[in-house]
Formats: sequence, C-alpha cells, structure tokens
Amino acid sequence: MASAYRLLPFHPAPALADLRLHVGVQLETAELRIHYRLEGPLHRLAIPASRSGPPQRRDGLWQATCFEAFIAQADRPSYWEINLSPSGDWNVYQLDGYREGLRPEAAIQALAWTAQRSPQQLQLGLCVPLAPLMGERQASPVLELGITAVLQERNGCCSYWAIRHTGPEADFHRRDS
Repeated sequence: MASAYRLLPFHPAPALADLRLHVGVQLETAELRIHYRLEGPLHRLAIPASRSGPPQRRDGLWQATCFEAFIAQADRPSYWEINLSPSGDWNVYQLDGYREGLRPEAAIQALAWTAQRSPQQLQLGLCVPLAPLMGERQASPVLELGITAVLQERNGCCSYWAIRHTGPEADFHRRDS
C-alpha cells in the first residue's frame, strides 16, 4: 500500500513560502518505507551536512532540521517516534502514551536510510522494520501514522510541518493530527 502527502507548516513563514515538502509512504508486511522530498530555496534553511563517519543514535534531533514519523497500533496508547536528521543521525523512541515514558527503543539499533541533495532539493528515504516494534503482538496490526518535519531557518527559527495541525499549537504527538 502506497500513499503520498504534502506537509504544511503550522504557521506559514514568508521566508519559507517557496518551500514544498512531499512525503511518500509505503507499507509492506515487514517494513514501513518513508520518502521525504523537500523542494525550494534550501539555502534559507540550516540543514546539517552528511556525517563523514557512520550515523549515530542521538537525542534532541527535533531541535533542528529533522524529519519525523509517529507510528502506533490503533488499539493501543503506546507509540513510537522516529527522528532522522539530514546528517544521517537518527533515533527511535517508544512512548507509553501521549508524551509519557519517552525512552530509546532498544529493539532498533540502526535505521536504513538514503539521502540526496542538490541546491533546490533534499530527498531522504527511511526504512523502518516493523517486526522489532510490533513483535508477536499482532500479525497485521492496524497502524496510525503521523508524518512530520521540523525545518530550521538559518536565523535559528523553526517551523513545524505536518499533514494537518489540529491543536492550538504545533504538537506532533496528537493522534488527531
């Protein structure tokens, strides 16, 4: 099953008006593939360069340009937050409920990812194995998925992008968003 989405900023900023962020999602039995495509004047953004060494699991990636996904089983309060920096650094967190019990997901020790960058386009691909997350809980769980991004301008201001924003402030953890 494949789907395509356009992410929108919580508060459109004039400096980022020419940016477009599209996401393709493909769900297969054992994995979730996500492809982010950011187009426009990327020189206006602070985008971490690719690492010279291997990507590292890191905390706090959402404080700068970062591409995210939130995955949950529809009938459970727990969920996972995935963060991927354009540098290749990443993290996968497990949460017990809405913003509760945040901790690194021990079942994931690396993420397969790809990156391509030009002056007007950044593409990131991510492959998330589902078996370590879902375990033996359910053979074909009904998943809820949130696809989001934080884009940091060169002046340090961050904008928050999602398929939709349903609250009074940007909050990627809201399931109705």
